[in-house]
Amino acid sequence: MPSVFLKTYGCQMNERDSEQVLRQLQDRGYRPVASEKEADVILLNTCSVRDLAEQKALRKMSNLRVLRKKNPGVVLGFLGCMAQRRGTALEKDMSGLDLVVGTQKFHRVPELVDEARRARLDGRPRFVAEVGEEEGSESTIRDHVLTPRQVTSFVSVMQGCDMHCSFCIVPTTRGKERSRPLAEIVEEVRRLAGQGIREVTLLGQIVNMYGRRMPVRDGQSAFVQLLEELEEVPGLDRVRFTSPHPRGMKPDLIACYGRLPKLCEHLHLPVQSGSDRLLRQMGRGYTAAAYLRIVDQVRKACPAIGLTTDVIVGYPGETDADFAATRKLMEEVDFDNAFIFRYSPREGTRATRAKAAEVPEKIKEERNEELLRLLTCRAEEKAKQRVGSLVEILVEGPSKTRPNRLTGRSRQNRPVVFEGSDRHQGQLLTVRITESTGFTDYADPAILN
Repeated sequence: MPSVFLKTYGCQMNERDSEQVLRQLQDRGYRPVASEKEADVILLNTCSVRDLAEQKALRKMSNLRVLRKKNPGVVLGFLGCMAQRRGTALEKDMSGLDLVVGTQKFHRVPELVDEARRARLDGRPRFVAEVGEEEGSESTIRDHVLTPRQVTSFVSVMQGCDMHCSFCIVPTTRGKERSRPLAEIVEEVRRLAGQGIREVTLLGQIVNMYGRRMPVRDGQSAFVQLLEELEEVPGLDRVRFTSPHPRGMKPDLIACYGRLPKLCEHLHLPVQSGSDRLLRQMGRGYTAAAYLRIVDQVRKACPAIGLTTDVIVGYPGETDADFAATRKLMEEVDFDNAFIFRYSPREGTRATRAKAAEVPEKIKEERNEELLRLLTCRAEEKAKQRVGSLVEILVEGPSKTRPNRLTGRSRQNRPVVFEGSDRHQGQLLTVRITESTGFTDYADPAILN
C-alpha cells in the first residue's frame, strides 16, 4: 500500500481541503504517514495570504527533493492557493516537481497522484498542472477523516470571494463566490452528528455571504436559514462560523445571537483598520462608525459575546493618524483577542499598484507590538474578572502544551485547560475558572460533572 504525507499551511479552509484530499487518497488505497521520510507521495497544501507562507512552502519542497536519493519514485506536489496563483510557473521555480493542483481541482488529486506515481516508477516523470476553474467544485469538499472520539469538525459551505479587497489575493486563488446547496450542507452535518460530532464550524472566505443569491424566506437570508436548519440536527450541540464580513452582518443574522441556542457566543469580525481613509482604499465598504454600530447591536443581542478580529498595520500610506484611529477603535471595542498582521504585498492586488508609499518594516513592527501590548493588557485585566466564574466547555482532548491535562473551549471560543480524566473527553462540562493567562483559562477539576 503506497504511503502519503500531507502538510497544510494557512487557514482553516486549507485544513478542511486537506482533510478532503486525505479522505479521497485513503479511499484510493493510500496510507497516511506522519513523516515525509516514510512517504511515497508528499503533498504540500499551500497558502498565499502572505509572502512568508509561500516562502515556507517553497523552502520545504526544496528540502524534500533530497529524499529522491533513497526513493527515486517519490511524488512531490503543491496543492491549494499558491499552486493556483503560480500554476505552471512553479515548474521553473522547482525542478523535479510532479504536480501542481489548484483550489478547484482537489477532487482530482487521487487520479493525478496515481498518474504521477506511474510516470515516476516507469522512469519517465512529467510535470502536470491543473489550475482551471470547474463548475460545481464548491460541493466537492464534503468528506471527512474523523479520529476516535473527535467532537468538533469544519464544514465548508462556500468557496471563493467577490469582494476584492485591495490587499487580498483570495479572489485570485479561490475564484468567484460559489455556495453549496443548503440541503446538502445540512445532510453533511447530520452525518457528522451521527458519528459523534457535537460542534461544527461553518467555513467560507466570507461565510455570511453564503447564498446571497438564493431566495430570502420570511425576511431571512440563506445563511440565517442554514443556521436555523442546523438548530434541528439531533446530537449537535454547538455551531460556529468564520470568517464573516461586516457588510454581511444584517439584522436577521445579528438577531440569531439572541435566539438560536446552538449558535455559540463568539464572533470573529475582521475590521482591518480604524481609519476611514484606509478602509476606503482597502475597499472594505464600511466606516469605523458603522463597524462600531454593528458591535453595539451584537452586544445588545448577546451581552456574553466574545469578540475577536483581524487588523492590518503598515498598509501602504498608513500615517500616524491612521494608526491612532485603529488603536482608538481597538480600545473602544475592547476585543477579547485579535490577529494583528503586518501588511504583506501580494502581487496582483490593487494595493501593490497604488502610489502610496510603503511603510518601513521597523514602523510596521513597532505598530504591531503596540497593538499586541494593548490587547494583552486588556486580556489580563478581563481575565481577573473570570476567575471564580462557571463556564461550559466542550472537551476536545489532551492539551497541546500540557498533554497530561485536558483542554476544551468555552462558547466564547476561549481555551480552557483542566485536570480531567479520559472519561471526560468529548463531554460538555461546567467547570470553575481558577486562573488565567489572559488568553487561556485554567479550571478546577473538583466540580466536574
